[in-house]
Amino acid sequence: MSKRDYYEILGVARNAGEAEIKKAYRQMAIKFHPDKNPGNKEAEEHFKEAAEAYEVLSNTEKRQRYDQLGHRGMGGAAGGGAAGGMNMEDIFSHFGDIFGEGNPFESFFGGGGGGGTRGGRRVNRGSNLRIKVSLTLEEIANGVEKKIKVNKFVSCNSCKGSGAQDGGSFTRCSTCQGSGQVHRVTSTFIGQMRTTSTCPTCSGEGQIIANKCKSCHGSCVQHGEDTITINIPPGVGEGMQLTVSGKGNLGERGGVPGDLIIVIEEIKHAHLMRDGNNLLYDLYINFADAALGISTEVPTIEGKAKIKLDAGTQSGKVLRMKGKGLPSVNSYGKGDLLINVNVWTPQHLSSEEKKLLEQLRNSANFKPNPGKGDKSFYDRMKEFFHS
Repeated sequence: MSKRDYYEILGVARNAGEAEIKKAYRQMAIKFHPDKNPGNKEAEEHFKEAAEAYEVLSNTEKRQRYDQLGHRGMGGAAGGGAAGGMNMEDIFSHFGDIFGEGNPFESFFGGGGGGGTRGGRRVNRGSNLRIKVSLTLEEIANGVEKKIKVNKFVSCNSCKGSGAQDGGSFTRCSTCQGSGQVHRVTSTFIGQMRTTSTCPTCSGEGQIIANKCKSCHGSCVQHGEDTITINIPPGVGEGMQLTVSGKGNLGERGGVPGDLIIVIEEIKHAHLMRDGNNLLYDLYINFADAALGISTEVPTIEGKAKIKLDAGTQSGKVLRMKGKGLPSVNSYGKGDLLINVNVWTPQHLSSEEKKLLEQLRNSANFKPNPGKGDKSFYDRMKEFFHS
């Protein structure tokens, strides 16, 4: 099933500012919050859908990638960044930014899990990781699957992510009596209001580690290595960023992982140069080949291709091979291969070669005589760079 446009989901224009996007998401979050719509699966789906849209459009990098690539840049192993890989805990973590300090859903809906909390506990989110992946033009043209090793924070092996030295290292929190939440009654102009918040002593866990793990010192995480498979779509370019959701550093104390950001780096090709989706190639031929014409080969992404140069080919002529360039990352067709013909002038001549050229120097056919159909250097350059 194709996904709806993120701007359409939030009901904002594509040029909407940060404040407008945040306001639209806040309204939808209140309207479709699960605590306000118990048992309503449709409302829950709208709630998740809005969170997914906000996750992308509130992030400058993700929004730029979405505007460039659409949902193709968000989904899959190399573009997961949005709520496709989110759970309700990830979605609730938005509310700290949307509603400011303290989550209104904790107060008005009985602490149902908003405000980035898990059972009353704020969920720690791990930091994002950023790495470069180098690609050849061939890999860019066809798309590629890469397996990369990443050093990052992973779950502690010694304590299995519990943070405790052994199973008996936990004691009940005396502040919240094990509930993970503290309650407060305050007087307002509309009367008394009862609010619920995360216990500051145990961070909402309801228990405290008396004997912390000696390896992670109670953080539940340690340095480790992970092998991650990413699928990079065809047509990506230098500096473009792709996000693998949930593959960054693991958050401490049972938190959720951050994202892995892939920065594309192009490896220089031996013969071809990239200009957008077009490829450029400088073909050098000698004077005899230019005058008599020649069949020759030129490199392409798929291999070598034969081309024919007519007799009398001039230096600076540009040949176009349709569809032999790179694909658009948005699947809007392919670029071309542009071949710039250069007639090579020898710099060192033998006595015999000099005599032959001297005989031809004053020949009528050797005198420059551009015809009306021949394009000027200015026209050729304009055509070349605007093709």
